[in-house]
Amino acid sequence: MNEDPGVLNNGESHDRALTPDLIHSLVQKSREAKAFAHCPYSRFPVGAALLDRDGRIFLGCNVENACYTLGICAERTAIQTAVSKGSKNFTAIAVASDVEEEFITPCGACRQVMREFGSEWWIVLTKPSGSYIIKTLEDLLPFSFGPEKLAMK
Repeated sequence: MNEDPGVLNNGESHDRALTPDLIHSLVQKSREAKAFAHCPYSRFPVGAALLDRDGRIFLGCNVENACYTLGICAERTAIQTAVSKGSKNFTAIAVASDVEEEFITPCGACRQVMREFGSEWWIVLTKPSGSYIIKTLEDLLPFSFGPEKLAMK
């Protein structure tokens, strides 16, 4: 089950096509990243695999903390890892969890952090069965606020 990954909602072609093999690789890598999650309190492991425009994949997992507000989600871990390695141009991210009933989605904070790096990249929402759907960040965070809205001088 997937949507056409070759065209964005606004009709523009995406500069890096998500082929079935690339989607499969991202989904698999997000599952691998999930295995490293540190989630002793929620017992809700999440993994993410972030693809940049150069074809590099950065992994992230959620890392909880006894001071709950200091925990970080898998998506933000992957983004911070990528940025720390010099990458800021992202094409797609796959997110994996153990939730069978519905597709896992990034939380609001993760969506806003993703938005810092553009609104036109693919979000691959997965289930443990291997099924997935593909959305754009614009689908998940419509009418968003991003860096271009700030008066930069």
